[in-house]
Amino acid sequence: MYVPHTEKDKEEMLKAIGAASLEDLVKQVPSKFLWPEFDLPRESLDESQAAARLTELSKKNCRPLSFLGAGAYERYTPAAVKAITSRTEFLTAYTPYQPEASQGTLQAIYEFQSTVCALYGMDCANASMYDGASSFAEAVRAAVRITGRRKIVYAAGVHPQYMDTLRTYFAHSPEYTYAKVPMKDGVMDKAALPALLEGAACLAVQTPNFLGLIEDMDGVADAAKKAGALLVAAADPVSLGVLKTPGEYGADFAVGEGQSLGLPLAYGGPYLGLFSCKKEHVRQMPGRICGMTKDKDGKRGFVLTLQAREQHIRRDKAASNICSNEALCALAATVYTALLGPEGMRELAEANMGAAAHAAGRLSSIKGCSLKFKGPFFNEFVLAVPGSAAAMRERALGQGVDIGLPLAPLYPELGETLLVCATEARTEADIARLEKAVKEAI
Repeated sequence: MYVPHTEKDKEEMLKAIGAASLEDLVKQVPSKFLWPEFDLPRESLDESQAAARLTELSKKNCRPLSFLGAGAYERYTPAAVKAITSRTEFLTAYTPYQPEASQGTLQAIYEFQSTVCALYGMDCANASMYDGASSFAEAVRAAVRITGRRKIVYAAGVHPQYMDTLRTYFAHSPEYTYAKVPMKDGVMDKAALPALLEGAACLAVQTPNFLGLIEDMDGVADAAKKAGALLVAAADPVSLGVLKTPGEYGADFAVGEGQSLGLPLAYGGPYLGLFSCKKEHVRQMPGRICGMTKDKDGKRGFVLTLQAREQHIRRDKAASNICSNEALCALAATVYTALLGPEGMRELAEANMGAAAHAAGRLSSIKGCSLKFKGPFFNEFVLAVPGSAAAMRERALGQGVDIGLPLAPLYPELGETLLVCATEARTEADIARLEKAVKEAI
């Protein structure tokens, strides 16, 4: 990396901020990530030689038939989604601070917010967050601000990475405490709620949960309200084609990961955080909200209505320090859901349930394998396997099939199990190949 500063420049800047060296500024980052050594060719290559070299290297890549899920899903995306999001007025657009020059972007954001409200059954939605984990953490933090309490109750089935992200928000505040609602048959043990919710700011639940199981949300909002706590619900938006919406079971905040709505897996991002809430909590919503209005001539127009961000108001009054929304990803989700419509979303959800049920039936018929839980699931399920799940996965990868995620590192109490996912992108032939790979791996 070329840095145009002289050694004297660096010394003066370090002295001004009170650091002894550049290494001191980044010492919290593990050294293996700071100074990696790359095996790069020493000889110079012209353009055609470099292209040939990269083509040769690309042949080493392996793209297995994947049955991984765990929060990121391979789905079919209609061609129209990429065609619209690739238009230059969207692809190269910047933050819509000037409404007179940004009506197209602002309208797209407004339509996105309306879509999220319709999906989640909530009153208000923002222009999006970084990803599902940041949406989840921001919703919990909003509940803490509203209630003034420091106790956070969460279901054991919440995505582990969501909880890791949440903990970073309060990492330097020891007064915050966490209480986990234990699992019973793979879902939240509702009998444990009254005792755990005493003095809590919120109850955070995910349904379908990390294990793919559908939580029974009947009476959960009432239990939280009785304790003076708020309900934060994380939900896969595709599942809402067939399941009750968070609004229907009384959630105060409803969040989720929007990657399933027309976005590729893309090595982990960029993804799309969905964030919605009841109207009475709108002032605690992070990020920005686009609204519809009329200009002086009575014509419809779109503007940024609320911006509870530290860029626009005093930092101590800001709801969040997240200063960007995933506008292009949000546009993709808007186009995707508009193409499918309510009926299409229902059919998509049914196709996911059908594919997962078919895969579960085939795999549980293999000798030594069984479903770990008997409750209803959405597009993933937990399969108990004989022997090491991790070793089985490695053997299957050698045959070009990723059979699922070994759960022992995350949930040791579940024993040797795999989290297996089958979306609408997996055909009957794919599932037959999965069955064969699992048999051979055993």
